[in-house]
Amino acid sequence: MDGKQPGEAAWDNHAGLGASGPAFILDIAEIRGPMLPEVGGKAANLGELASVGLPVPPGFCLTTAAYRQALSGAGLEGVFAALQVASASDVHQLSRLAARARALVLEAGLPAGIAEVLRSSYLALGDNVPVAVRSSATAEDLPFASFAGQQDTFLNVVGVDSVLDAVGRCWASLWTDRAVTYRTTNGIDHATVALAVVVQEMVDSAIAGVMFTANPVTGNRHEIVIDASPGLGEAVVSGAVNPDHYVVDARRGAIVKRTLGDRQVEIRPTAGGGTERVETPNRPGLEGQHLEPCLSDRQVLALTRLGLEVQDHYRAPQDTEWAIDGSGKLWLTQSRPITTLYPQTTRTPPASGEHAFLNFSLAQGLTRPLTPMGLAGIRLIASSVAKTAAFDVPDPRSGPPPYYEAGQRIFFDFTSVLRSRVGRAIVPRVFDVMEARSAAIMRGLFDDSRFPVTIKTPMKLIRHVAPVAAKYRVPESLFRGLFRPVSAMRRVDRLSTELGSTFSVPLEATAHQRLGHVQRILGEEVFATVPQVLPLPALGFATLALVGRLLGKQAPYNELQAVIRGLPNNVTTEMDLALWQFASEIREDPDAVASMVGQTAAELAEQYRVADLPPLVQTGLERFLRAYGHRAVAEIDLGMPRWSDDPTHVLGVVANYLRLADTAEAPHQQFRRAARDADEQVARFVARARAKSPLHAVIVRIALDRTRRFAGLRELPKYNLVLGLSAAREQLLLIGNELAAAQRIERAEDIFFLDLDDVEIALAGDELREVVAERRAAYEQELRRRHIPRVLLSDGTEPEATASGNGSKQRPGTLSGSPASAGLVSAPARVIMDPVGAHLEPGEILVAPSTDPGWTPLFLTAGGLVMEMGGPNSHGAVVAREYGIPAVVGVPDATSRISTGQRVTVNGAAGTVSMEDLKG
Repeated sequence: MDGKQPGEAAWDNHAGLGASGPAFILDIAEIRGPMLPEVGGKAANLGELASVGLPVPPGFCLTTAAYRQALSGAGLEGVFAALQVASASDVHQLSRLAARARALVLEAGLPAGIAEVLRSSYLALGDNVPVAVRSSATAEDLPFASFAGQQDTFLNVVGVDSVLDAVGRCWASLWTDRAVTYRTTNGIDHATVALAVVVQEMVDSAIAGVMFTANPVTGNRHEIVIDASPGLGEAVVSGAVNPDHYVVDARRGAIVKRTLGDRQVEIRPTAGGGTERVETPNRPGLEGQHLEPCLSDRQVLALTRLGLEVQDHYRAPQDTEWAIDGSGKLWLTQSRPITTLYPQTTRTPPASGEHAFLNFSLAQGLTRPLTPMGLAGIRLIASSVAKTAAFDVPDPRSGPPPYYEAGQRIFFDFTSVLRSRVGRAIVPRVFDVMEARSAAIMRGLFDDSRFPVTIKTPMKLIRHVAPVAAKYRVPESLFRGLFRPVSAMRRVDRLSTELGSTFSVPLEATAHQRLGHVQRILGEEVFATVPQVLPLPALGFATLALVGRLLGKQAPYNELQAVIRGLPNNVTTEMDLALWQFASEIREDPDAVASMVGQTAAELAEQYRVADLPPLVQTGLERFLRAYGHRAVAEIDLGMPRWSDDPTHVLGVVANYLRLADTAEAPHQQFRRAARDADEQVARFVARARAKSPLHAVIVRIALDRTRRFAGLRELPKYNLVLGLSAAREQLLLIGNELAAAQRIERAEDIFFLDLDDVEIALAGDELREVVAERRAAYEQELRRRHIPRVLLSDGTEPEATASGNGSKQRPGTLSGSPASAGLVSAPARVIMDPVGAHLEPGEILVAPSTDPGWTPLFLTAGGLVMEMGGPNSHGAVVAREYGIPAVVGVPDATSRISTGQRVTVNGAAGTVSMEDLKG
């Protein structure tokens, strides 16, 4: 197969319809990556590899032009239209449409002209040359979705008629159930997809397999992973064999792991065409004899070098298929991006050893990506924090040095925490109550030799904490809260009333001035509200912990948790109860109820916009939005619409409340009962303390008073921060209106797919619609990502994916997390990934990836809560305790392991979720 490819001149004579028509046949050596629309992903990658001299078997490609011409009159338009509106969850509908499309494709067959071109091209290879006939779709081997295995490949095809038949079956395989479902799930328009077919000379492989140029399990970008087995690579790719497994440290060129498979199956070509599966159960080594690796160390390292060449060419980790023929020559038969890897950080950390990055998005209960403007806002806020803490911040718009982004999510470099004795003692304990699984991963890195303790005194921490404490008079706030609690609360109330003027912008401001005010609000004013309030809830939880220490076994965890139920001064609870009260008012008016029944939340929202709701509903919603319209789901993202922008979610929740039976206990009654129970528990603790001494009783009474008074304020710092974000968003929308009017962007909301520098460029006159479109597409791709790492190392490794990060084993049928709200409940589960438009039956167990205040209205009708993220003091846990619903948080993979309708038992005290008919 070396030298000039056979039949090259013949292909030139049969390349298509003529000079003015599309080419039907292209030599692989003529193909380049940008030709994907004509040749599909597989052929584009093979041609690209061949173009730089990498060893690709010779062959040709029947282009997508042939597919489109052959099927132009096949009647697929009806299938396209039906798929356009089909849901990815409607498996039966997708299967029916896929079967219809396959039948139409097979019925159309290969037109005579295309068949003749294909026949001549194959014969030019030689006399009955064995070939691989491989599908190459335009929606395949893409940077965001590999579509691996979605279309068919036929190996060892011999003879013209067999090749023609295989091509027709490849075309039909574009419409397999799995391919149609995969495209629907990934948002690919079926009408835009076409299929090319690669015909390549078969490699008579002695050994074949797959090679990943980054570890696809752990994410490590410096490990090459190779699976190999004798015979054709199909045995490895299809999972028919347990292959030999090799892991190579690419930096050292050293094999660090070698695991021999049983190799009891080989797939071999058969004479005359086709393949056979050969069972080899008595292979030496299975009877106590030594089994040799199928690859020598020299071959493993040669594969590694080849893999790195491919990766260097594409500048991205690659999933490759390879074969070694009988003479020992190595061939590449496929290369595509490894799409399952989580992206690395957008900027490179200092070259001072390994770095560890904490996913701050997840710590905030946010699994979705942030818009570009949302990230720009967080960078400014983070810079404000860093400057206040005496860190050097050269460019506030870029964020402080420890700030990073990956996958459009927020990360912070916490390497210095791992290397600090004080950091190791404090930070994981904070995350124990915020995001417990992140804390466990942190502790798992304590024994990693790459993160030794080098900072042994607290002086560095003090140098950065002291300026913040001094500037915002934190010691004074704590002293006032402890000894003058009424004065402390008056100070908090005064701050809240002053925020409106702090965040205000003059009506006559120009667009440039508005942009300056956005930078002021986010870069100076927003963070200032946090240290002025946060000491008080911190004091509230500290005094609760003090009672636990003083009373010891007389203050068990469950009873301590009862003290912080029904807390006053919780703005999120007040918001939820206000929404419930709004629904209760509607319930009293049968006409208002009737007007909302049978309509979608989107329809109701449209009626609200044109003031066409019944007066009671219209004015009630206006009142609620005046108070809470600045809130939103994923509200730390500037780019997310506020409820005042789009009240669809709020109206959907209200409609859900109206379905609740009148006999159910109303949330405000639950709240009052929880507050009474808490007061009774406080009295019991004081009585137990009095048995120790009068002084103990005084301390416990004061401590628990401060807990009840201040712990509910934990929601206020974020509430105030969101007020600032909402004010900044309002100004950005006004600027967006000007840019849209000037045709620099399509519509005002597009401004959130720019950053502040981009906005300045647009205001200077540049048109940025293409930039917005590219960023919207990237954002939509990230929205589909389900796996988000809590911690990421600078080499790409996800510690949670390694053996040491997997956590303790769970009993069959039980998932474990962190206890968050005591209680035991059994009910059907409802898995909800996005609260907007979500439907939750009263009493169902809400299963969610995470929650923020935008989710909490659902809590009022939930029977229990299970979250993948969070810790005992994360937002969802606190609100669940407020409403007295059992909750377990930090449950790995809860949304994929639990199904909607599956009956589960939530034990909020034990931190377990028991399931009937466990998935997976």
